[in-house]
Amino acid sequence: MPENSNAVRSSSENNIWYAVGQGNWRAFRAAGCDVARVERAAKRWAEALKDVERPWLCWNVASDWCLVQQRLVKMVGWTPVIGFDPRVGPPAEVVEGAITIDFNEELKFPILYPHFPLEFVFLFCNKLAFWHSDLLIRKDLMAQLAKKFEAMKDGETIVTAARPHWAAFLSAYHRRYSDLAGCTTRSASRSQFDSGCGWWMAFKDHINCPNEAEREKRSKHYWDHGSGIYYWHKYCSGNVIVFGEKRLHEGHFTKMGNPNYKRGFAPNTSDVSRQMGNELVRNFDLSTVCEELALSDFLPSAATGMA
Repeated sequence: MPENSNAVRSSSENNIWYAVGQGNWRAFRAAGCDVARVERAAKRWAEALKDVERPWLCWNVASDWCLVQQRLVKMVGWTPVIGFDPRVGPPAEVVEGAITIDFNEELKFPILYPHFPLEFVFLFCNKLAFWHSDLLIRKDLMAQLAKKFEAMKDGETIVTAARPHWAAFLSAYHRRYSDLAGCTTRSASRSQFDSGCGWWMAFKDHINCPNEAEREKRSKHYWDHGSGIYYWHKYCSGNVIVFGEKRLHEGHFTKMGNPNYKRGFAPNTSDVSRQMGNELVRNFDLSTVCEELALSDFLPSAATGMA
């Protein structure tokens, strides 16, 4: 693992480090990464959260969107924990009581997805709520989610039901859980890691996959984020609660299923260089979005007395 991202020179090596930052076990192994370095980095994360009972991860890719998320989190009595894309940096504004952590300070990858720390929750906190950077939800639904997360027992993980896909009815390969919004606990995270079934891509290549026969079995399941958690639930006796609230999807401002979406990278190429914040701002007007979801009072323009 390089001491800094500038140590990566060739384009092929660069793609490996981008993929590692996304949370990809195949890339992690191919790059010769060392979990010990993640453990050292996580000591700082744990120190930052040592007195926080209800941390909720908000990953900054666009400052104004992150601020609305922070205000939703604070509204339900949780603590916004702000990570960020290293190409973007921390948000311009944070609410009172929020905690900003540079999860990449020790790792120094060219990019870092929230899935990276999410894989290692057992190293730094007892419970962690999380959601996509491009998700905003109505206040009553936010309160409902927070109540479910508050009631969780150690060993449980709450996930979002994936949007129905016809292929999932025909083959186990396409079945997975969504990380659109959820919460996990220390013991669940530890069990997922020990079983080799966490949130990262390519979970069949997890360093804790026990043998080649098991790796072959896992290769028959989808490669992307969320498949490992599905596998942990179905085949490793994992304690998963599936949150199937359809209203979550109305506030998911995503490229998926959107034929008019203006992408920031070339079609049919890897999205490792995708800058999601630029795409959010380009494709969706935050004021309009917040008006539709009755969140206009959480907009940056309504900041007086709210920070």
